[in-house]
Amino acid sequence: MRPILSIKGLSVEYLSPRGRVKAVRNVNLEVYKGEILFLVGESGAGKSTLGLTLLKLLPEGIAKVVGGEVIYHRDDGGNLNILKLRKGRLRRFRWKEVAMVFQGAMNSLNPIMKIKDQMYDVIKDHGVRLSKREAYKKIEELLAMVRLDAKRVLKSYPHQLSGGMKQRVMIAMSLLLDPKLLILDEPTTALDVLTQKNIMNVLKDIRDKLHLTMIFITHDLSLAAELADRIAIMYAGSIVEVGSVEQIFYRPKHPYTHGLLKSVPKLTSEIGKLESIPGFPPDMINLPPGCKFHPRCVFRRDICMEKEPFLQKVEENHYTACWRWRDIFGEE
Repeated sequence: MRPILSIKGLSVEYLSPRGRVKAVRNVNLEVYKGEILFLVGESGAGKSTLGLTLLKLLPEGIAKVVGGEVIYHRDDGGNLNILKLRKGRLRRFRWKEVAMVFQGAMNSLNPIMKIKDQMYDVIKDHGVRLSKREAYKKIEELLAMVRLDAKRVLKSYPHQLSGGMKQRVMIAMSLLLDPKLLILDEPTTALDVLTQKNIMNVLKDIRDKLHLTMIFITHDLSLAAELADRIAIMYAGSIVEVGSVEQIFYRPKHPYTHGLLKSVPKLTSEIGKLESIPGFPPDMINLPPGCKFHPRCVFRRDICMEKEPFLQKVEENHYTACWRWRDIFGEE
């Protein structure tokens, strides 16, 4: 498969009064054309920071890329290092090539503008050559694709829509300029279970109709079972395991992935107490030596506390960053 995005050795730090927060650490990851990649981990793992870095949206003066590159592979065979794009080129790149749906739709919509004006502004401000009639026709088609009543929604202000409706408006807005890659940062957070299900169904429709490549950022591993082609597990700013849905769910090779799976309730088993991962995520300013998960890992040995593991190939398209994966989980 041909990658649409290559992340190579990416590291990001935040400045804080206590010191440098190592939010993303030496991430290497490829996103393949047409796939849906889920990026999963606890809060503070660095998922959202990674997503923002992919579009060069980190807050200036606070966050800094300290290493690595993000290469976008264009359809014409050319490559772009997103992190080196100047302001004008970056503006033309965003929305048209890669778009992002942010967590918290209400914060992304202007509360004093009607939805129709906000969506039309996206088309107008990015220089798309469409007449007003053609623009509104496209807007209505996209709202219908995300299962919204276009006539009602377009004349509404954001406060007149529910949380799920606002999130679907943001998804439709992100598709206005026909991007090749869509990044979704926790699009179902703070929504009730039924609304989450609706959002997931909308994304399935988009995948089937538009064949978009997607990066879906979430802390909820169970969502990945419905939509993902591959899953990347993130812990303490690094990728600790990557594999297909089947590999991650049925043959996990990292203790952290194993712990996440055991904490997910199962509909087919008896009601009982869920198991949790002991301890707390590490302090990202003063990270422990060796494997960053070792203070919480019941399988740790001396090597885990002394030397940080790297991603090793377990089987085809399956990688883990654990020194002891063979001892703990075996080859199969």
